[in-house]
Amino acid sequence: MTDEIQATSAQGENEQTQTIPLFPLRTVLFPGGTLPLRIFEPRYVDMIRWCMRESSGFGVVLLKEGSDVLDASTPADTPNIFSVGTEAQIIDFDQADNGLLGIVARGGEKFRVLDCGTESDGLLRGQVQRLAEPAGPIAEDYQPLLDVLKDLLAHPLIQELNPQTDMSEDRSVSHRLADLLPIAPELKQAFLEMEDPQQRLAQLDLVVKQLAS
Repeated sequence: MTDEIQATSAQGENEQTQTIPLFPLRTVLFPGGTLPLRIFEPRYVDMIRWCMRESSGFGVVLLKEGSDVLDASTPADTPNIFSVGTEAQIIDFDQADNGLLGIVARGGEKFRVLDCGTESDGLLRGQVQRLAEPAGPIAEDYQPLLDVLKDLLAHPLIQELNPQTDMSEDRSVSHRLADLLPIAPELKQAFLEMEDPQQRLAQLDLVVKQLAS
């Protein structure tokens, strides 16, 4: 991995435009969410080492097709990804005896991929623009959703992940519900791409009712 990967703004462009390494997965990471990963591919091991050395994050983007393990024999191919992802910050790591690198990442800000390309070792690098999302109080109409979220957060496996949740904020609650509900990655991606927490809560309410029926 080259030192060309920089989390710095391009001159004359929006200050929120950066170039970061991207990790395509069949998983959607939401702001405040927790993502444990076991990494063995050299390109991603190098990426994690660079992130830790530079105290930088990497972007998690959903693959539209294929698997998490990309074909290393064709590194020049750019994977087919969704354009909205989430920055991941490494909050814990360990080196297993079998050589696997284990990390735990925490979801930060959302971003939109403006452009991306693949390096010679297959690592994807993207120019991204951070996406701001408003936040407000939870309406009383969504109390049933809060109850569902509290039940999900009480599960021992979720408690072990310890995702960040502000139960008084519509943005945080909507992110966490979309994160923890047992729904397809493409539907999670649709929720991630929504810009209005109230719209996300309204659609989540319909999903919860469908799951309960």
